[in-house]
Amino acid sequence: MEIGYARVSRGDSQDIDPQLRALRDAGCDPIYQEEASGGRVDRPELARAIGALKAGDVFVVWKLDRLSRSLRDLLFTLEAITAAGAGFRSVTEAIDTTTAPGRLMTQMLGAFAEFERAMIRERTMNGLAHARSAGRHLGRRPSLTGPQRAEIIAKAESGQGSPAQLASLFRVSRSTVQRVLREHRNGPRDG
Repeated sequence: MEIGYARVSRGDSQDIDPQLRALRDAGCDPIYQEEASGGRVDRPELARAIGALKAGDVFVVWKLDRLSRSLRDLLFTLEAITAAGAGFRSVTEAIDTTTAPGRLMTQMLGAFAEFERAMIRERTMNGLAHARSAGRHLGRRPSLTGPQRAEIIAKAESGQGSPAQLASLFRVSRSTVQRVLREHRNGPRDG
């Protein structure tokens, strides 16, 4: 069975008819269609279409970009199709995983995606190491400055406010005030 999927982005006033025509010409029945961004993970009609696949079926789209905007998400979708025992075909790009060249193309896409992830991870780690060596603070900025922390400690020790009152005064959470006071009494925690 050839199962088609057509998608247009919401609000782009795109015409879905050319996709539907191409999918019908390719022998698709049924054709699942929806209006949703390709970047969204929760596309109910795509999920229904993949859920309807049985071993030996072929999932057909007009173009690859109808499935996803990112290579990672595209590969995730292709894995779900393969897990159902179905093939995949893109009418416009002439990709067909029911053939040996089509399977090769899918494996090459997977290799490129893996390479891309490795490069991003390597650049991120290098950037973090460089920032640390330059003495830059990584992560979220502290919600209180050193002088504010000292003022909270002084006010709490002199009885000038409860943790809730001090939290309101310094516009932080009560747990932040309690942590400042606990660290003052016990020393900073590791982690």
